[in-house]
Amino acid sequence: MKTTNIYKDMAPRKGTTNNPNGRPIGVPNRVTSDTRKFIETLVRNNLLQMEKDLESLDAKDRLIILEKLIQYSVPKLSALDVNAQIQAQIEAEYTELEKLLNKAPDEAIEAITERLINLNKLNKQNNE
Repeated sequence: MKTTNIYKDMAPRKGTTNNPNGRPIGVPNRVTSDTRKFIETLVRNNLLQMEKDLESLDAKDRLIILEKLIQYSVPKLSALDVNAQIQAQIEAEYTELEKLLNKAPDEAIEAITERLINLNKLNKQNNE
């Protein structure tokens, strides 16, 4: 006996939804939001106990826990952020070189050579 799925035609097609507006971008679903609030309340209500527990740990274990917790309070630098910082440093160096050339071209040759060598090193690091 062959069975058929009578609900097949009722489901929305792939890539569509029954709610055309959908959930706005960046708004977490209700379960995520409720869970986050629960965890925040749990932590807030147990701060003193958590401090006591941390103090009772060995230094090594305490550092491991703190390292894991710190990721929730300090933003991580992404590779793009690091590359942007290096690029800004390179551009600042080129600006300084241009100023130096305009002020004292004869005296700047040694400084320019040294800075170009350093810029070349930075470019190589940025491209790795």
